[in-house]
Amino acid sequence: PPSRSRSFIPEALQDVMAAPKHTIVLLQETASKSTRTFSDFESVSEAMNGICQLYEQRLKQMNPGMRNITYDISELYAFIDQLGDLCCLVYNGFGAYEPHNKQWVKDRVFAHLKRMAQ
Repeated sequence: PPSRSRSFIPEALQDVMAAPKHTIVLLQETASKSTRTFSDFESVSEAMNGICQLYEQRLKQMNPGMRNITYDISELYAFIDQLGDLCCLVYNGFGAYEPHNKQWVKDRVFAHLKRMAQ
């Protein structure tokens, strides 16, 4: 039988590199339901960028005098973990949205930042 060559790409990168899928980010900043918000994006990649930008805005608010603010992935993960709730609804192409939790978001944010750094 002929041998098949396969490309093994981590699942987290497959979603980021796949065709754009409308993504809704549901965010609750604290335990209070009054802090619930949502944002929608044309793709998973744009949604992950939006989550990173939210964290960067938070850093700028906390450090108004700093011109350049840097952070590492563990600090971004800690920000995600401290949120009251965070989930993404990703359109599956068949008329429905699939929910994804904080761990899924962290995996995709990591893949997104890795891709941006290349």
